Amino acid sequence: MGRPLTFLCISTYFKGNDFLKACKEEGNTVYLVTNKKLETKPWVRDHIDEFFYVEENEAGEYDMNQIINGLAYVMRTRPVDRVVALDDFDVEKATHLREYFRIPGMGQTTGRYFRDKLAMRTKAAESGILVPGFSALFNDEAINAFIEKYPGPWMIKPRSEASATGIKKMHNAAELWQTILDLGDKRHAYLVEQFKPGDVYHVDSISYNSRVIFSWNSKYLAPPFDVAHGGGIFRSVTVPFDSSEEHALETLAVDVLKAFGLRHSASHTEVIRCHDDGKYYFLETSSRVGGANLSEMVEASSGINLWKEWAKMETAEAKGENYKLPPVRKDYSGIIISLARQEWPDLSVFNDPEIVWQMDEPYHVGLVVRSPSRERIIEILDNYAAIIQRDFHASAPAPDKPAH
Repeated sequence: MGRPLTFLCISTYFKGNDFLKACKEEGNTVYLVTNKKLETKPWVRDHIDEFFYVEENEAGEYDMNQIINGLAYVMRTRPVDRVVALDDFDVEKATHLREYFRIPGMGQTTGRYFRDKLAMRTKAAESGILVPGFSALFNDEAINAFIEKYPGPWMIKPRSEASATGIKKMHNAAELWQTILDLGDKRHAYLVEQFKPGDVYHVDSISYNSRVIFSWNSKYLAPPFDVAHGGGIFRSVTVPFDSSEEHALETLAVDVLKAFGLRHSASHTEVIRCHDDGKYYFLETSSRVGGANLSEMVEASSGINLWKEWAKMETAEAKGENYKLPPVRKDYSGIIISLARQEWPDLSVFNDPEIVWQMDEPYHVGLVVRSPSRERIIEILDNYAAIIQRDFHASAPAPDKPAH
C-alpha cells in the first residue's frame, strides 16, 4: 500500500492521547471523532490530522445515522482503514461503523460481549467460566426462580454502562421487586446478580492474533462500587508476582478473552475472589484500556504503556507486519485517587521518592507509586489514604447515568 493507513479513532470522553500520539508516530493518518463539548480539551493536536465533532441529543445519546452519514461523506475522498474505540461507551459506535462500511475488526456480535453485561455473563457461563448467579429482567417467573435459588443481597446493574454507574444493591425480595418495578419500561436494559462479598481484582492485557501477549494483575484495595457509592478513596496495587493469585487471575482472563473472541485489542477484565469459597468469579471485561488512570499504574510497574503498545499493535496488524512487545519490567506499583475539596490541591505533602505520577485534574488528588517491595507500596497507600481523608477528601453521589 503506497499511502499511509488511516485510523478513525472515536473517543467521546477526553482520553486516549497516548494512543493518538503513538498511532501518528507509526506513520498513520489519524482522525478523531469526539464530543463537541470536548473541543477545547488538551488533545495532542499535532498528532491528529482532522477532528470530527458529534453532539448528543436531549437523552444524552448519539444519532448513529448522523455519524454514518458523516463518515460516508468523508470516505468519498478519503479511505478509512481501521476504526478504534478508545472508550467503553464508543465500542458500539465502532462496531456499527465497521459492519456498515465493511472495515476489518470487531463486529457487533463480538462487541456485545465487551459491552453488554448480560451477554458477557451468558457467554462466560456457557463457556464454563465461574460467574455469580444472574438473571435477565425479561420474565417475572424467571426472576422469582432466581431469587429462590440465589439468596440476597443482590445487585441490579445496567447492561451497558461502564464502571459502577447505575448499580444498586438490594437486601430483600420486596426491595428488589420494587427496584425492578421502578425501572418501568427500561427494565429489559438491566440484569440482577447475586452479590458476592470478596476481593475485586483487575487484569489489564493486550491481545494480538487472538492470544494474550501481555497481562498485568492488580487488586483493588477499595472496590469501585464502594468508592462510587460510599464516597471512598480509590486504591489499587499490583498482585504478588508468581503467586497463586496471579496464576488464577491470568488463567481466568485468558479463558474469558478466548471465549469472547477478542483478536487485537487492549482489555480490562474484573474478577472477584469470593470470601465464602475462595473461588475466582468473572465480573466483566472490556475491549479498551482500563479507566481511572490504571494505565499509569500498569506502566509504572511493568514499563508497558497500554495505549502506545495498543496503537503499535493495531498498526502492525493492519499492515500485515509482526508486532513484538517490548521487554517487561517487574516492579510493584499502586494508585490512589480521590475527589478533593480544593480545586487545585497542594500535593507537596506527598514527597516520597517512590512517586512516579501525579494527577493534574481540578478537584482531584491522585498519585502512582513504584517500588521493588509490595509491602512498601501498601504502606505508602495507607499513609496517603489517611492524609487524603483528613486534608483533601470530598465525595459526590454516584450518578445514575454517566455524564459526558
